[in-house]
Amino acid sequence: MTEATERFFESLPTRAPTTLGGLATGTLQIDLGTDHQTEHWLVRMRPGTVRASRERGPADAIWYSSSALFDRLITGEAQGLAAVLRNESTFSGDVVLFLTFRRFFPNPPGTRDPRQVARQAAGRGS
Repeated sequence: MTEATERFFESLPTRAPTTLGGLATGTLQIDLGTDHQTEHWLVRMRPGTVRASRERGPADAIWYSSSALFDRLITGEAQGLAAVLRNESTFSGDVVLFLTFRRFFPNPPGTRDPRQVARQAAGRGS
C-alpha cells in the first residue's frame, strides 16, 4: 500500500462532516490488491462521521480494487463508478455505500464547476 492511500484513509474522519451529511449508514469493506496480496480497510459510515481501520469484518458492502487503481482514484485521475462499469474493480452489497464513499475522491484535475462556468459566461455576455 502506498503512503498516499494511508493518508487518504487517515483523512476521512476530518472530511466526513462536509462530505457525508446524512447520506448513508453502513460498513464498507475495501480490499486493495497488489500482486498476490490483499490489504483490507473497513470503513464505518454514519451521518457526518467515518471510522476507517485496517481490518476485515462484517460489512454491508465489499469493494475490490487494485492498489494502482485506488491510487489513481485518490488523485482524481480515475473515477470509481467508471472503473466498476469497466470491470476494473468489483462491488457487491449496498450500492448506496459505494456511491456515498466515492464522494471522498477528488474531481479530475482541471475540472470546473459547471455553475461557475455558466456564471462566467453570463458575466461576459452582459
